[in-house]
Amino acid sequence: MSAPVRPAHADAPWASALLAGAALLVAIVMLALPLAAVFAEALRRGLPVAIDAIMEEDALAAIRLTLIIAAITVPMNLMGGVAAAWAVAKCEFPGKRLLVTLIELPFSVSPVIAGLIFVLIFGAKGWLGPWLQAHDIQVIFAVPGLVLATVFVTFPFVARTVIPLMQEQGRDEEEAAATLGASGPQTFWRVTLPNVKWALLSGVLLCNARAMGEFGAVSVVSGHIRGETNTMPLHVEILYNEYQFAGAFAVAALLALLGLVTLAAKTLLEHAAGRGAGGAA
Repeated sequence: MSAPVRPAHADAPWASALLAGAALLVAIVMLALPLAAVFAEALRRGLPVAIDAIMEEDALAAIRLTLIIAAITVPMNLMGGVAAAWAVAKCEFPGKRLLVTLIELPFSVSPVIAGLIFVLIFGAKGWLGPWLQAHDIQVIFAVPGLVLATVFVTFPFVARTVIPLMQEQGRDEEEAAATLGASGPQTFWRVTLPNVKWALLSGVLLCNARAMGEFGAVSVVSGHIRGETNTMPLHVEILYNEYQFAGAFAVAALLALLGLVTLAAKTLLEHAAGRGAGGAA
């Protein structure tokens, strides 16, 4: 009599515990401890000192600019990402593979190179530089350049979050809605969007978190002008290089806190999405 076949997923309890412990140890050492160290260093000289560093004029300007860039970038990537996801998941056309490659391009290109691309195009000696100067339009070393660089870097987050779900759902419901006389916008708002709303919100949160924390691309196009083109990550770098460690870690802690809030919101959304899916089932 042959021995019973052991399921492939039935790992020994000790092996599962070992893997879980190793993963937890790596997460604590590589993620939790450095993050805790940032908050501890920010508060080392007391909460009043940290608050004063955050309320300093240049720090407030950096916080304000970071929020403005995120407020512009996220809606742009929301519209562009949804359009790109719809085209990839619901349509067949020549160049579809090229579109997918372009969507994923920011994941493959260094943010520093992305910043240099915009300098090459919009800089004073760039392709469009003379025309922009003649019309008194400044892109590089100004807010428009920061927005363009951030949009480039964060574009894939919404599209890549929504595309797999749209592909999984197929086109049956949209075709049924069209058969019943629904227009394109009606089909999108009443059929497609409700089916992907949780994934879409998750992608928006990821896009927002990356927009606030982006460093490489905006560093190239910003010019590091205090109070004008310095975002929070750039302001942290300047303070640290000037040995103003209390201010640097205070602003860094605030930036990390914004990231944790975003992560918590994403987790809540995923929980709500799972609960909604369970209820629908």
